[in-house]
Amino acid sequence: MTIAYLNRIATQSAAYDVHDAFVRFAEGSLSDGHERALFRRVVKSAGIDRRYSVLAPAPNASGPSVDADAIYSRGSFPSTAERMKLFEQHAPSLAVATAELLEPSAEERLRITHVIAVSCTGMYAPGLDLDLVIRLGLEPTVERTSVTFMGCQASVNALRLARHIVRSEPASRVLVVSTELCSLHLQESNVLEKMLSFLLFGDGCAAALVSADPAGISLDSFHSELLLGTMDLITWRVRDMGCDMFLSGRVPGVVARALGPATDDILNGATTADIAHWAVHPASRIILDGAEQGLELPNGTLAVSRDVLSRYGNMSSATLLFVLHDIMKIAQPGERGCALTFGPGLTAETFLFQKV
Repeated sequence: MTIAYLNRIATQSAAYDVHDAFVRFAEGSLSDGHERALFRRVVKSAGIDRRYSVLAPAPNASGPSVDADAIYSRGSFPSTAERMKLFEQHAPSLAVATAELLEPSAEERLRITHVIAVSCTGMYAPGLDLDLVIRLGLEPTVERTSVTFMGCQASVNALRLARHIVRSEPASRVLVVSTELCSLHLQESNVLEKMLSFLLFGDGCAAALVSADPAGISLDSFHSELLLGTMDLITWRVRDMGCDMFLSGRVPGVVARALGPATDDILNGATTADIAHWAVHPASRIILDGAEQGLELPNGTLAVSRDVLSRYGNMSSATLLFVLHDIMKIAQPGERGCALTFGPGLTAETFLFQKV
């Protein structure tokens, strides 16, 4: 049976650090002094230092607008149509620039047979898949697939599809590009819980090359786990004023309780002691805490995930590839790893890997 390998990953954040600007804007939106104090405490404990956006922050985010172009102005936030225009304006250049960081030669680009474009923060047609083919100079016969609106887990779904392609057609070379512009879905609100949910997210892109070439990490033993009775805990719905995110405070506890019984299936006969590297999607600090608790991992095991959260925030589906990118730089040949993401459903998408 052909083995599929994730040969290499390239990552890139958006241009502008907006974390501090958002914090100032959120504080200005909360009229209750107690809520502002609570918000500040959560900010300090969130484990996030920077988040990036394709939109430049306003010089004074405590004023009427969050961004320099006044797209997000108090009392006048953009419609879904306006947000999708911004996605179509900014996403292709970020996706192409990130794919180019893989440094494929002209010859290698012509060998790419499949493109999988991933995003749950924007869509248009002709879409990112075609923009990648045209702007990268790929063959016009490249087969294209879009994985959309699956949330933070979507890159695992894309990698699983890439693995299926390579195992069925070993000459295939699959380019996976996950582009997420989460900042385009900021909602105007004076509700503390809503502002706390927006504290997490930033913009970023990751590109990966999957093939049968034995380089990078092997993609092994994918596993999906649907946690019944949790459909309302993570939701992501299109509304008139962009996409509305809901992340229940119950998620970390549910994750912690669910992972223990599912560990044997996730590890496919291995034990946690066999796993040298854990690539857990850093949805938030407390979800990482829940995963660490549920898997009974020693403190510090998820250091790479926590570092990515600190430097970039939660970039939805692109974030796990950022974590894998950093793990691939430090993993030694033969060391095994486990990747784990959570998304709407509530679902867990996982796979095992081994450094070549």
